[in-house]
Parts: sequence; C-alpha cells; structure tokens
Amino acid sequence: MVIAIIVLAIVCKRLISKYFASLLYKMVGKAGKKIRKQSFFDLVVQPLDMFLVVVISLIAIDQLNYPKAFEVKIYHITLRQLLESIANGAMIILFIWLCIRVIEFIALILEDKANQTQDQSDNQLIVFFKDFFKVLLVIIGFLMIFHFSFNKDVSNLLTGLSIVGAAIALAMRESMENLIASFIIFFDKPFVTGDLVKGSNFQGNIEKIGLRSTRIRTLEKTLISVPNKQMVDSIIDNISLRSQRKVELKLELSLLTTASQTKAWMKDLRSALQNHPDIETYTLFFADTGKTVHQISLEYFTSMEQNIDDFNETREQVNLNILELLEQHKIELAAQSTEVVVKNHTAE
Repeated sequence: MVIAIIVLAIVCKRLISKYFASLLYKMVGKAGKKIRKQSFFDLVVQPLDMFLVVVISLIAIDQLNYPKAFEVKIYHITLRQLLESIANGAMIILFIWLCIRVIEFIALILEDKANQTQDQSDNQLIVFFKDFFKVLLVIIGFLMIFHFSFNKDVSNLLTGLSIVGAAIALAMRESMENLIASFIIFFDKPFVTGDLVKGSNFQGNIEKIGLRSTRIRTLEKTLISVPNKQMVDSIIDNISLRSQRKVELKLELSLLTTASQTKAWMKDLRSALQNHPDIETYTLFFADTGKTVHQISLEYFTSMEQNIDDFNETREQVNLNILELLEQHKIELAAQSTEVVVKNHTAE
C-alpha cells in the first residue's frame, strides 16, 4: 500500500503540483496580472514537484513498522533516526527552494510595475531586497535543519553565535561596511541603475547595486565590481545628473589675422551658434594675444536629453561651421602659418 502511494505520487506529481501552483498563483498573482501564468509555473512547479513527492513519501513511510534492522546504532544514533534526519533535511531544503522561487516571482511582478515608472531607484531596490530575502531564507533553512535534523536547540546556537559574534564581526568588518554602504546608496540615492558615473579610476554605467559591490559597465565594455564602501567614501561624478553637456574649444589664430577679420569672423560665428537648435548657451570671446598667436575661447552647452550620437553630431556641425567661416574670412590658424626663418651671419 505504501509503495503504491509513493508510485502514485511520482506518476501524478506534475498534475498535483500544477494544481497547487494554480492555488498559489491565485494568492500571489493577482497583483501581477500582466505576468504570464506560465512564468509562475516555470519557477515553482519543479521544486513543488519534488517537495510534494518527499512529503507524501514521508507520510506514507511513517505508517510502516520498522524492522529491528533499522534500530542498529551508527555513531550513537539508530539507522531509523539517520534516515528521518536526512528526510527532514531534504524536505526543509525543498521548502526553502520553493519559497525562493516564490520570492523571484514576486520580484518579477514588482519589476514589471517599476518599469512603468521613470524612477529607476525602484528597480534597484527590488533587486537588493530580492537578494536580501534569499539570504535570509537560506539562514532560516540552516537553523531549521540544525533543529529538526540534528535535534539541537536553536537558542543554544544563537547564544553561541552571540558570543563569537564580536570576533566574526571583526573578521568580516569589510563585508559589513560594504553591506551598510549598500543601504546608504539605496536610501541616499547618489546614483541608480543605468546612470553614467565617473570615479577616480573608472567611468561607466551602473548595471547592478548588490549587497557587497556595485557592478559597472565601463566605456571599454568591460564589467568591473567596485566595493560599495569605496563608492560611498570616494567622490563620484554622476554624469547622468548633469543639467547640460559642455564643450570647450581654444582656437589659436595666426598673428597675420587683422582686428577687422577677427571681429567679422566672431560676429558670424556668434550668429551660427545663436541659430543652432541644439545649443542652449554659449560664450565666445577674444581671450588673449601674444608673440605667437591670437587666442579665441569658445564654450557652449547642449541639453543632456541628447544621446551621445546626437551630441557628437552637434560638435561636428559646430567644428565644420568654424572651419567654413575661417575659410570665408581668409583666416589661418596659428599652426598653418608658422614660418621658420634661418639667417646666415658671415664674418666681415
């Protein structure tokens, strides 16, 4: 009879697990109607399969009368107790696995809702707390196995942990600092996932903020991990939060350029900058003159709403306008008109 129940559970496990998964979906899936039911099944059916088979098998086997052979002691415990401990441990592990999959589905629902808003901080909070609750579940699972499989008092374990807690905290000080820094990042929000940031020795886009480190995709398309404590303690330039993009040019005109040429050229260049649709503000002035060059300073700003390709196109258009106006007014840059004069001195 027991064998028949176990075989029936194995044969019908997928049907039974889908039924229970449907019931579970009704409880947690209401908030995420846009998330396909199949996505939920893909996450929970497999661990639910194994969990139900183990539970049904344990219930059926528990009805048996164990023969005396199972009372043989192995390291002060009987074979029966050993098998029960292994079974309890397996059941706890499968239950924790199922709970982790449910958390992943809830995170999937929350991510779908967060993607409907422009604030990216919601997304990174979801990823952070998803990982946090997974770690918490693993710790709870370990304590449950310690209690139910090894018949140990969890309070004694917690007391022991509190005694050595100071030593562990000291040994893991750096990890704890990074964990605390991750909370600071999430709640202070100096940057969020997707932001372009620049540090002392790196620049790139934030891909993920974890419990210990922040992952950044650099401009060279490599992936680096920066400890969260370093991200909090160091000066980080969040380029994505800039209100405008700045371009700065230093133009060196030949000394052969006359004042009237310079005035006319600067007037036409101001007009071109004023009429450019992507330039918000600009500054153009005669910065300096000397023995070798006339120096013209140009700074202009564009909107941060431009993507990098449009920004580079704007820079190209301005540079071409400068060259065209230089040619139109017959003005040469200093490097173009450099002359080398060699004088021979003969003795009289």
